[in-house]
Amino acid sequence: MKGSIHIIVQNERIKYEFVLRRNLTIIRGNSATGKTTLIDMIREYKSLGEESGVELSCEKECVVIEGNGWEKQLSDVRKTVVFVDEGNRFVSSVEFARFIQGTDNYYVLVTREGLSTLPYSVEEIYGIRSSGKYGGLKPLYHEIYQLYTDKMDIRDLTPKKVITEDSNAGHEFFASMCNEIGIECVSAAGKSNIGLELLKCKDEDVVVIADGAAFGSEIEKVLEVIGQKKQVALYLPESFEWLILVSDVLNDKEIRMMSENWGTYIESSQYFSWERFFTELLIEKSQDSYLKYNKKKLNKAYLTAVVKRKILKQVKWWKVKFSIN
Repeated sequence: MKGSIHIIVQNERIKYEFVLRRNLTIIRGNSATGKTTLIDMIREYKSLGEESGVELSCEKECVVIEGNGWEKQLSDVRKTVVFVDEGNRFVSSVEFARFIQGTDNYYVLVTREGLSTLPYSVEEIYGIRSSGKYGGLKPLYHEIYQLYTDKMDIRDLTPKKVITEDSNAGHEFFASMCNEIGIECVSAAGKSNIGLELLKCKDEDVVVIADGAAFGSEIEKVLEVIGQKKQVALYLPESFEWLILVSDVLNDKEIRMMSENWGTYIESSQYFSWERFFTELLIEKSQDSYLKYNKKKLNKAYLTAVVKRKILKQVKWWKVKFSIN
């Protein structure tokens, strides 16, 4: 499946209305916030139909899976929105991650823990909020993400150090930019190591650069560290490849069109994470040009004045804090 899916679940007492934008959506929150009520209503509707008193509006089939027989329940499910309530431990297993990779379903997972086996976006973690007599979904960590980018855009933070998620092309690019202006740039060698790398930092302003498209499992741990170190801020673009694509350095009309709504082009059965889509698209679009992209080793053409200027213009905090030569 691909594209956004609008869902309304309601009865005479409560209404949930939300939009799924990717194949993996996480719902978090404490007890009594309405998470299980949402799952129960979908389950009741699937079991009893209109007699349940629940109305479910969705262009796709919706199902709830649970218990030890989850593999059998999923085996015949196609082009469906699959809901899993918290307490089902299989969602954190490697087996579950392997099973759903390559399927054409969307998954809505209710959980209080980070799921390190799944590459879900920071922007697709939601909480339940109450609004009048109804309940709804609101972006939870997406708001935190915007809060931190606002802080480092203009006012509070001029970084003395940059930590990147990996040691590949993205790190090479930012390390080169940092070297030009005398800022230390280090690689965490993986998203799960960012918190540890932050703990090594002393009293210095730090920016963390990571791929937001697959950073969801790490965001809470990193924010806990940031809570202890007020001088740390996050920059979470979808990925470094996305940053290049939206910078328009390839001057490609199709990319410009796709960037207006990426989700309508990203098939979930082919791309478990949007990060993979951006990488493959960039490689395909640049293969016959001087900007031919290699994820493992940065093409030096991306460090030429015109190209790096276009890329850095997409990095708002860099544009504000440092002149772009």
